Amino acid sequence: MIRISAIAAAAFAASLLAAGASHAAEAAKVTLVYEHALPNVPGKSIRGVLVEYGPGGFSEGHTHPNSAFIYATVLEGAIRSQVNDGPVAIYKAGENFSEMPGDRHAVSANASKTEPAKLLAVFVVDTDEKQLVHPLK
Repeated sequence: MIRISAIAAAAFAASLLAAGASHAAEAAKVTLVYEHALPNVPGKSIRGVLVEYGPGGFSEGHTHPNSAFIYATVLEGAIRSQVNDGPVAIYKAGENFSEMPGDRHAVSANASKTEPAKLLAVFVVDTDEKQLVHPLK
């Protein structure tokens, strides 16, 4: 049975939006869409997070828990992304990228000023990890 944790979703959304509260109209909408403990990997869970960007929308620079491996797939539109000091890349619908534990996600934004964009970020993370996003300081 798939459990959706409203508390985890609210905490994730609040942590993403807190740094960019003054730009609320441009910030990403974040929804936890599934969460499930991995039965064959004790202490680990998989969480799916839908990130929706309006035209020109973005997420503030952030990191994720050191236990988190993230695999993101663009579902709609195009996403600008930069991980660590790598190049800024644009991923279109159907393309994907990953983030390794401890990576810094400096750029995460809709590549379009006129069309929406969506991505699904799948986390493999320690089950007891409550905060999935930590704003860059």
